[in-house]
Formats: sequence, C-alpha cells, structure tokens
Amino acid sequence: MKEDPRAVGVALGRLIKQGIIRRLTRGIYDYPKDHPKLGRLTPNPDSIARALAGNGKIRLQPTGAYAANLLRLSEQVPAKVAFLTEGPSRLVKVGNMELRFRNTAPRHLAASNRASGTVIQALRYLGPKQMTPERIDTLRQVLPPEARARLAKDAGLAPAWMRPYLRAVAEEPAHA
Repeated sequence: MKEDPRAVGVALGRLIKQGIIRRLTRGIYDYPKDHPKLGRLTPNPDSIARALAGNGKIRLQPTGAYAANLLRLSEQVPAKVAFLTEGPSRLVKVGNMELRFRNTAPRHLAASNRASGTVIQALRYLGPKQMTPERIDTLRQVLPPEARARLAKDAGLAPAWMRPYLRAVAEEPAHA
C-alpha cells in the first residue's frame, strides 16, 4: 500500500508543531538538540551535507575555511560552509548557516572521505605563506598516525607547493 504524500506532509507538520522534529531544508529534518545555556543547537554541517548527498551516493570534500577549522588550523567558524562535490552546484540555507556545494573536477575529489583530502583543501585555503611550523605541529597532533601515513601516500594528489608540507606533517617529529 502506497502512502499519500499529503498524509506524510501532514504527519511531518504535526511533528514539527510539537517540536519533536524540525525542518532544516526541503526534505531534510532532524531531532533538535537543546543545550542548557546555548539553547537550540545548530545541526552539524557534515551530517546535513551527507543527507543532501544521499549518504555516500555523491562524494563530498570539505573545503575552504571549514576544512581549516575542522583541522584546528583556524579558529574562524565559517557561517558559509563549503564542500566540493561531483553533484550539482547549489546553495542550501539552514537557519543562519549556508552550505555551498561546488561542482568540481574528479581529481579534486580523489582523496575525498579521507583526512588527506581535508588537509589538502585546508592548505589550499591557507596558502604557502600561512604554513608555519606551528600549523604543521597542529596537524601532527590532530591527525592519527594512520591518517598521517596516508597523507604521505596522497601527497602526489596535491599541488607541488604543498607536497613538502604534507611530507613534514607525515614525518614523526624529532624528539629533543
């Protein structure tokens, strides 16, 4: 027996009015979480992006300030969260947050779903002048040993200027 789409819409509307769920964007809902001091929390951008991408059907790669923030290379929490995708380019607003999906060439997604891809995108955002020994140390601390080893293998996917930094992150630091 097939459900009437209007009945589903009415049921979702009731759940929204009761505060059990909230509508984030067309076709995407969540169970809202409340913090005792901060109030209603904004959902995680990654979970929204995965839901919009069909949970793995379309590859996504965090990019820009969001990628740098995920790796603790920047304290800036972007209001506009950007992802590279093989799907269509589009802008999705969720409350005060904007999720930008930008279609890109497959080579920019070669390391998607791996820490290497996020590191490459964060470095692309920061540029060579912003790569300090402190940022290399931060990446060494943030990335587990397996991710750092994978980073050394994925260095060939990055632009040439980035490779020495990626290798430096992958190396074990010298103990004094």
